[in-house]
Amino acid sequence: MNMRRDAVAVAVERDAVAPGGDMAPLGEAEFRFLREFVRDNLGISLGEHKSQLVQGRLARRLRALRLPDYAAYCELLRAGPEGELGELASAISTNVTSFFREPHHFDLLADQLLPDWLTRKRRSEDRLRIWSAGCSTGEEPYAIAMVLAEALERHGLRQIDAKILATDISPRALSAARSGLYAADKLEGISDSRRRRWLIQGSGEQAGHVSVHPRLRELVSVRPLNLMHHWPMRGPFDAIFCRNVVIYFDQPSKQRLFRRFADMLPVGGHLFLGHSESMYGADAGFELAGRTAYRKQG
Repeated sequence: MNMRRDAVAVAVERDAVAPGGDMAPLGEAEFRFLREFVRDNLGISLGEHKSQLVQGRLARRLRALRLPDYAAYCELLRAGPEGELGELASAISTNVTSFFREPHHFDLLADQLLPDWLTRKRRSEDRLRIWSAGCSTGEEPYAIAMVLAEALERHGLRQIDAKILATDISPRALSAARSGLYAADKLEGISDSRRRRWLIQGSGEQAGHVSVHPRLRELVSVRPLNLMHHWPMRGPFDAIFCRNVVIYFDQPSKQRLFRRFADMLPVGGHLFLGHSESMYGADAGFELAGRTAYRKQG
């Protein structure tokens, strides 16, 4: 998931707020249910000491739904969780992302992987696919798109079937990613030349913001997806970015996810993880190919 989206993390304790009004506090039974529900449906492992955090984060959601207490929210999840999973993920997670975060991954993509792939993908039926799994508000897939568009131009392959799939579970994150609109003071990491080439200054109501170039929009497809549930796409992908998403997953969830990623990659395909993540102990058939970059073995 972005639950990252470029990064997802369970919020720190200082972000918790007390529920408003006369709402009863989160009870032990409800917290136990929510811990299990979040683990089973979102892959996140919430520690026993996170009760106050969950209470504070979900209080806003209960008010939005006009629910009287946490027990009613648990019943809502039991009755039909699919419609609420994205909102739950948004409530208990924090999206931390930026353009070209962990730049060594983009250097590897631009300097080695794309030149190699594009040298081989010369036939009309060839295609190139990259997946930003947990795309958060879109900075990661649009940064990938900048690198990809530049590589396609250098190789004279603008017409090649190249696409970036950007997925997340959070409705709010997906809405921001689809808009492609970003505050002008949040562009750290983008070089001046790329700002001039790929970002359009806003005016009027969009003053102080930039929008991504239409060429980048052509390359990026934004879709909702829960990484723990069914994946409708078939692959294969040449590379998968899933950075700062699994850091709070329990080990069995990580193992399952890495194996599913391996099934979506050809031999030699790459998986990128976040700087605090690794595949240590994972039996998924990958070898280290760079800093938190992994190559699928044959």
